[in-house]
Order: sequence, then structure tokens, then C-alpha cells
Amino acid sequence: MDLVAEKGANISEVHVSHEEVKPASKPLKEKTSKAERRALQEAQRAAKSAKKGVAPGPPAHVTEKPTKASKQPPQKKDVRPAPSSLAVSEMKVGDRPSEKDKKKDIPPPRMQYDDTSRVEKAKKRSVVKQTEARNRVELFRHLPQYEYGNQLHDLESKFFNLDSVHPAVHKVGLQYLTGNICGSNARCIMMLYAFREAIEDYHTPADKFLSRDLTARISGYVSYLNECRPISISMGNAIRFLKTRIAKLPSSLSESDTKAALASDIDRYINEKIIAADKVIMQQAATKVRDGDVLLTYGCSSVVEMVLIYAHELGKRFRVVIVDSRPKFEGQGLLRRLVAKGLSCTYTHINAVSYVMHEVTRVLLGAASVLSNGIVYSRIGTACVAMVAHSFRVPVLVCCEAYKFHERVLLDSICANELGDPNVISKVPGRKDVNYLDEWMNKENLQLLNLLYDATPSDYISLIVTDYGMVPPTSVPVIVREYGKEHLY
Repeated sequence: MDLVAEKGANISEVHVSHEEVKPASKPLKEKTSKAERRALQEAQRAAKSAKKGVAPGPPAHVTEKPTKASKQPPQKKDVRPAPSSLAVSEMKVGDRPSEKDKKKDIPPPRMQYDDTSRVEKAKKRSVVKQTEARNRVELFRHLPQYEYGNQLHDLESKFFNLDSVHPAVHKVGLQYLTGNICGSNARCIMMLYAFREAIEDYHTPADKFLSRDLTARISGYVSYLNECRPISISMGNAIRFLKTRIAKLPSSLSESDTKAALASDIDRYINEKIIAADKVIMQQAATKVRDGDVLLTYGCSSVVEMVLIYAHELGKRFRVVIVDSRPKFEGQGLLRRLVAKGLSCTYTHINAVSYVMHEVTRVLLGAASVLSNGIVYSRIGTACVAMVAHSFRVPVLVCCEAYKFHERVLLDSICANELGDPNVISKVPGRKDVNYLDEWMNKENLQLLNLLYDATPSDYISLIVTDYGMVPPTSVPVIVREYGKEHLY
């Protein structure tokens, strides 16, 4: 070893003197043994670990014969980050939603009814006998379009023969199909009551788990109701709430305790998110009504009716203008009830809305749903009334419960909508002499379109009255975010 060191020293001396004469020449490398090179690597590892705050690994023995693993360069996985940086990284990862949670938040794709293969598969699985409508409008071929024909008679004959559908759910589906239950709140409440009755009669099979089997049953009921009439956005929120509660139930509960807990959750959802929310909206919207006001409303909204009656009971003097439209004429029922309460009312059709708007001071509208970009999804004709009011500089107030809010975004009423029975718009009530469209189905060049909903842009809405308070349309994403954090959702 002394001889090698002395030889290395002589070489370094020659090297220095050589550099002084010719600086551009390459320096000679010092020859070291394998043991010395291994010791140098260990020293470099120790220095690098010291910079990162990690204790160095055990030093290698110089006299030990190097193995194959020792010949490889040090791996990065041997280096451990500092405890503080590790905690920070774990905290950041924990805050981010996992890929599984992200997939749950994404709404499932809607059924495209212009896809022939998917439609045929859906018909084989469906309980309701569906016959495709003729003379369909090309722009709306992606929406479900069926003739109502013999559907009702077929379902009534199967009332006690459908094992996959509970009788309570079957009854609600029939009422959806006939139109006896209409309105977002009424449809959602009746659906939840039907589910509660089905859960009370449920018994877990011997070879299955309660949570999984009950969730599958609820999904089957939802598919049946969707065949009778497409599920609304508010009903979808209630279904998601119920499935979440079923999934979060502890497995230690007995079957009777589980059913009692779910029944209590359903009742609490109806009382807090619908009934109590309507009362809060009623009290807040009534503060915007002043003596001498002329309030205009369109169609028949249950929460708007509550606002008008409550403001009248407070002693405020105002007049109500009810705007109605074909084919349902929902405003006529609202007119009868308001007149019976003693309110001063004016009734007109939607084609005269521009003639009465000049005397209106405020517009009160209901909503089927409010979307994340501030779009109000409501009965068709709502957008027309809101646009006319905006042109006359009349403030538009929309009364909507928070459980109808959704993170979905819509730009028009074409991509997502619901088609009604085209036969109801081919007839004019009280005019038997107008029979030009009696045989419209046999005319290939004639298509009838009965849209049920439209989308009102947020630019035409002044204020949205919710159970969280009165907010502008730009604050809808905040309501959606806060509503999603609640334990009931």
C-alpha cells in the first residue's frame, strides 16, 4: 500500500508540472483499487443523505469481496424523504379525491335513443311495452319517444304479476304514466314513499348481503319508473341520497333496525329538504312582496302558490297575473285556489304576456331544477316569460329548493329534455270543428313536437330564492358544493 501511495504521489507531481507547461492537455486519472472506489461511493452517499436529513446506511467493508449487488449504483428507493416532507405529501394526497370517487361523481351517460342497437337491448330488458312513435323530429331523435297507446292497459293487467316490481312502486309508475302525479316535489315525494313501503316489505335472501341486494332492488325500481316517465333531476338526487345511506349502514345492525333507520332517513329527507325548505322559501320570498305590487307567475308551481297565499295572509295588498299555456293548462287550477283564498287575479295565455308585462312589478317562477351554470330548467314557456320580463326591466325571482340543484351544466334544452304525448297538442279543447290533425300520424311529412321543459339563461334571472337564502345565479355552484357536503346527501 505504501508503494502504491508513493507511486500515486509521483504521478500527481508530474501531472501538476505538466499542466503548468501545457494547460490544454488532459489530466491523467489516478488509478485506485476497487476497495478505494467503494469507499468513495459510500462517502458520497453519506454526504448526499446528510443534505436531505436522512441517516446514512451502514458503511461497506473495504476488505470484503464486493458482490453483484454492490456493483450496482445506489438506487433512489434507498433514500427516504424527511418526516416533515412525508407528512406534507401525505396530506396533499389525502385531500385529493381518488379515481374511484371521481368516477362516482361523474353522472352516467344518458341513453341515446337514436342508437338502434342500444334501443333494441333496452326493449328486451324493459317491463313496459314500448312502441316507437312515428314521424319523429330529427333534432330530438336522441330522446325517448314512445306512443302511449296500450301502455296503460298493459301495465294494469300486470299489476299483480310483476315479481321484480313492488306493488307500491308499480302504482306510482302507473300514476306517472297517466299524468295524475305531476310537479317535481309531488313526483319525488311519492317515489320516496313507494321506496319506503318497498323497504318495509323487504327480506334479505339467505345467500346475499342486505346492502348489495337492496341497492340492486332500488336500481330495478328506478329503471321501471324511468320507463313509465323519465326520472327528473330532483328525483335523481333523492335516489343518490337513498343509495348512499344504504351503503353507509353498519353491517352490525339487524334487518329490522336497518329498515327502521332507512325509513327514518326517508322521512327526514322529505321533511327537511322539501317541506321545511318550502316554508323557508315562502317566508323569504314574501319579504319581496309590497303593497300595490302586480305579481306575474307562469303555470302552476307549488312553492310559488305558497308564497302568494302567505303574503296575502300577512295583509299585503297585491294583484296576481297568471299566465297559462296549452296543452295542460296548469294555471287554471292555481287560479281557482287563489280566488278561493280571496286573492285578486288576472288570467291570460302566454301569447298575451307582452301585453300585460308593462303593468307587472315582479315575476315569480318555479323551477324543476337549477344547474351549475345558473340555467333554470323548468316547464316549457318559462324562458319566454323571463325574456319578456327582462326586456321590460322587470325583476325575475325563481323559487327553488336546494335539493333540485345539480352540478350538471346545460347550454340549451335540446341535449336533455322530455317529450310529451304528441296527440295532446293535435286537439284544441272546446273546438270540435278543428279536426285538421286527427290523422296526423298517417302523414309522413308532418311531425308533432311536444317538449315539456326549456332552459332559461341566467342573464334573465335576477334572484334565486332557496332554503339557503336569496342568491344570484352566479352563486349556484356554491350552493351545489355546500349541499353536497351535508350528511343527508
